[in-house]
Amino acid sequence: MVEPKDEIAPDYRPGLVICAWDIDEAGWDPVEDPSGAVWNPVGARTLAVGAGEPETLAAALSAHLDDRSCRGLLLVGRTRRSEAFRVQIRAENRSLDGRRLDVAGPGMARATAPVADMVRALNEAGLAADASSDSEEDAGSYLLYRVLSGLPDGRDTPAIGLLRAPEHEPDAAVQRAVKAAAQAMAHHLPPLPRSRAN
Repeated sequence: MVEPKDEIAPDYRPGLVICAWDIDEAGWDPVEDPSGAVWNPVGARTLAVGAGEPETLAAALSAHLDDRSCRGLLLVGRTRRSEAFRVQIRAENRSLDGRRLDVAGPGMARATAPVADMVRALNEAGLAADASSDSEEDAGSYLLYRVLSGLPDGRDTPAIGLLRAPEHEPDAAVQRAVKAAAQAMAHHLPPLPRSRAN
């Protein structure tokens, strides 16, 4: 007798990349139980991308967003300018050494994530948070600009945001903040058309 094969149902949830860009950052760990299962916000599936060298990481993140089943990116890092969590609204056209990154590109790029909802979710999670136009001179701002400016014209724009935790905030608070911000983003991600789902 032939045993029926176990079939995995297609996952129609949009993908949300979560990436803590700093190699030394231990605050965000997407695996939270002994089974090795990755945490997922309601309505989306997490695609965890590890830290790395900024130029290589920018290319990897852009490649994820080229897959139309991936509809969002949350960059996670630290701020040295605030004692509150911050959702960065924009990034300037700057390379890692402070020069202009792209001579033909715009002077700055705006985050496409639902910033107000993310800040509200952070506050509701008991975390002091605000939105900031300050573009810090680090890999986070570089990645935000590179990914946003690299999106092709004429496509549905994915939600792309950057969350910064205060420099000395404990890991447990960072975990809570990432989950709150990612869930706020997931609420805005449309389900995938069945032809695009994995």
